[in-house]
Amino acid sequence: MAVCYNKLWKILIDRGMRKTELIRVAKISTNAMAKLGKNEDVRVEVLVKICGVLNCTIDDILEIIPEQTA
Repeated sequence: MAVCYNKLWKILIDRGMRKTELIRVAKISTNAMAKLGKNEDVRVEVLVKICGVLNCTIDDILEIIPEQTA
């Protein structure tokens, strides 16, 4: 399964928030943000911090995409 964070980027756009601002306010590392940008796995702790700042749930910021089988 793959993870997609497009919902997170849409929330940031809708709220006029930059990634650098989210890093600062949520107190997450730039490395974690880079992983999010590449749709890579991040610690649940990072997702919880983001959700706390954005006042949302994990379902609001990520989507799990099942891998297709041949």
